[in-house]
Amino acid sequence: MPDASLIRTARPDDEEHLRLLDRETWSPVHAVSPRPAPDAPFFREHSGPEDHLVAELGGRVVGYLRLGRPTGLASNRHVLAVHGLAVADAARGQGTGRALLRAAVEEARRRGARRLTLRVLGPNTVARRLYESEGFAVEGVQPGEFLLDGEYVDDVLMGRSLV
Repeated sequence: MPDASLIRTARPDDEEHLRLLDRETWSPVHAVSPRPAPDAPFFREHSGPEDHLVAELGGRVVGYLRLGRPTGLASNRHVLAVHGLAVADAARGQGTGRALLRAAVEEARRRGARRLTLRVLGPNTVARRLYESEGFAVEGVQPGEFLLDGEYVDDVLMGRSLV
């Protein structure tokens, strides 16, 4: 597994690297939105550099994890959600996704969250196994929630306690 020191908060100058990574790793196996346009900004008003953890290997950005609030409700402020996780093909199978997920758990705790949640598509078994191995449990399934490439796909809701 990569050394935890290689996981850091994103910086504004990571924008181009993250935009390319996001586009290169897009797949209907894990994405419900269309492939990002080549010129689409990576950072947005509601999701800036401070909301992203970045993985570096050999000085190259090879992964990211986006953290955010699941809702804007005050009654839900104790929960953070993983809103995206991507790892470059060249870095897969080396523990990069696991390191990002573990760093997200620690960051969520640092921010005072009591729970961390995520959504994953049913067919994405690789991601589901990773999440389960890191303490996430299936908390609900929305059957056939998305129509992707002509197939109805389940939306699997997962979460874990941070306390």
